[in-house]
Amino acid sequence: MTQFKFGDLTLERYSVGPIQENTYLLYDSSKHGFIIDPGDEAKMLLSRIRELELKPQAILLTHAHFDHIGAVEPLRLELGIPVYLHPLDLETYRSGHLTANSPRGVSLNFHLTFVQPNDPDKSLEPGQILEAGKIRLETRFVPGHALGHVVFVGGGFVIAGDTLFRESIGRTDLPGGDLELLLSGICSQIFTLPDETTVFSGHGPETTVGHEKQRNPFLKS
Repeated sequence: MTQFKFGDLTLERYSVGPIQENTYLLYDSSKHGFIIDPGDEAKMLLSRIRELELKPQAILLTHAHFDHIGAVEPLRLELGIPVYLHPLDLETYRSGHLTANSPRGVSLNFHLTFVQPNDPDKSLEPGQILEAGKIRLETRFVPGHALGHVVFVGGGFVIAGDTLFRESIGRTDLPGGDLELLLSGICSQIFTLPDETTVFSGHGPETTVGHEKQRNPFLKS
């Protein structure tokens, strides 16, 4: 676990499961907050939530690839909170168990376990504001890695899912992938943020908008 501070807000990053997907707990001093992209290790996440006496208000999903939703259902059932997803990713969400357990999928290589979650409770839309305690997140639409991919922009940071990585970008060879659409969305929705904005990705370390403008080989031009 790695912890970051943004004023009154705390962001904790957990690299979970055999694919090392980044799950985030975001909360303020009142312990209200969100769970973002819970991909695996639900018991560990629940233990941490109870240890901190957090009061998460919802599970927010940047997109619905199986490695980002594997812990959704146990967390939802235990905490009694809604799940938010962009509607264009609903089909992918519903087929998570098929992808995770496909003979051609990664589960055979990584011994992945997967719990198929029930349908999301609420839809995410571009420009939607999500609030919990002192937390205020703006939803921005950045498809290209997934049809319904969104990012969540807070004060000084963006939780970018699998759109932008440190000196790389999300893969676009999966169903719904579109390289030009992804590059366009990164430029219009993420690169318009201040250069000092911290970018938290779905896998790997954090970066900044300014660093990626200068060093990302896919976006330097």
